[in-house]
Amino acid sequence: MGNSTANIGGAAPPAQASGWAPLIVTLFALYAVLCSYLRFQRRDAMHKKLGFTNGKSLSRMTVIEAQSIVQYLGQLEFPKLYYTSVQFALFKTYGIPTISGLLMATREFSTTENASKRYSDTEILIQEFTFHHPENERVHKAIARMNYIHSGYQKAGKISNADLLYTLSVFITEPITWVKKYEWRSMTDMEICAIGVLWKSIGDAMGIQYEGYLSKSLWKDGLEFYEDISAWAEQYEQKYMVPAESNRKLANELLPLLLFFVPKSAEVAARNIVGCLMGERLCKAMIYPAPTKGFARLASVIFATRAFVLRYLSPPRPEFLRVSHFTDADPKTGRYHWKTYLVQPMYNKPGFMNRWGPEAWFVKAFGGSVPGDKGKTFCPEGYKIEEMGPKGMKKGLAEMKATEQRLKTERPLGCPFAFAA
Repeated sequence: MGNSTANIGGAAPPAQASGWAPLIVTLFALYAVLCSYLRFQRRDAMHKKLGFTNGKSLSRMTVIEAQSIVQYLGQLEFPKLYYTSVQFALFKTYGIPTISGLLMATREFSTTENASKRYSDTEILIQEFTFHHPENERVHKAIARMNYIHSGYQKAGKISNADLLYTLSVFITEPITWVKKYEWRSMTDMEICAIGVLWKSIGDAMGIQYEGYLSKSLWKDGLEFYEDISAWAEQYEQKYMVPAESNRKLANELLPLLLFFVPKSAEVAARNIVGCLMGERLCKAMIYPAPTKGFARLASVIFATRAFVLRYLSPPRPEFLRVSHFTDADPKTGRYHWKTYLVQPMYNKPGFMNRWGPEAWFVKAFGGSVPGDKGKTFCPEGYKIEEMGPKGMKKGLAEMKATEQRLKTERPLGCPFAFAA
């Protein structure tokens, strides 16, 4: 009798408790299958929607279609890693002595504030002309501004076509490489083609020359262009990505921004993981310590775990959570605001959440600045595209207007490889 009442109000008998285990495992497995199915379903739906269902169809991809695919990749499919890979692509160009030497000579990286602004300006211009419709005036302004900033150095012989071509190449190759290495899936041929098409069009708008550098002068599609420029960039790096003091100094100015929020106790691990992301060649060029094998394995485990969680435990990002790093124009000032930052809140709009929200308290706890700190130092009023770049280059509006008009009327928005098909 005592045994029959012993479990009243107590824990379930072992047999009853263990009976829940198969159900829990089954539900977990079904959820994992559902998440993976929904993710791949969206990928396949994008292909069907645009009609790029085989290799032959890629040869007709237009710049407008390519931009919509790149925007989908960067804002919905791989928002965090795509953005980080573009940041890293910019950082990677500083492993070329002719590029790092010029930047050091301009003294734009002489202080943390200058380095942060220069880096922010460049990534904002890139985001402006890749994440807006090719006919949007913000695209025309961003390309025109970039061309104006480069023009003086090009006329003085300080920027070569090879350096511009290499810079173009990393914005094509790095997102593709990073997604393949670290994301929950690799990019498809359609997605790689889109990146090739869009950046080929941007390269054309910049006046970059391909003939005499790449192995071909005509390509059947963006995928073939990617393969050609990727092979050229590999050879270029082997020859020109070499150790230089300017590389090291530039890395020393920028790496503290990347590691600012890392606790001292974790700094050794963080520096080793950064070294893993940089790779052997870039580490040597920047005279940066090579990561240990143990930390290389740790980095692999971290990224593999992230990929598993995204693929099997996270449904695809819904449209209402689309990631955008900039705002629309302020109706009163015509200025735009940037919505992210590494350490210095360049162009971020002061507001209650930006200054007093959870993220702001985290930043303050580590001694960082939040939007609205230090008066006008971080340009809290926002930015105008025509004012981006070094402080000594606020002029050039007439030249920019001419370039904008040319882009509006002459930039081809069809398939840039139509004549090779």
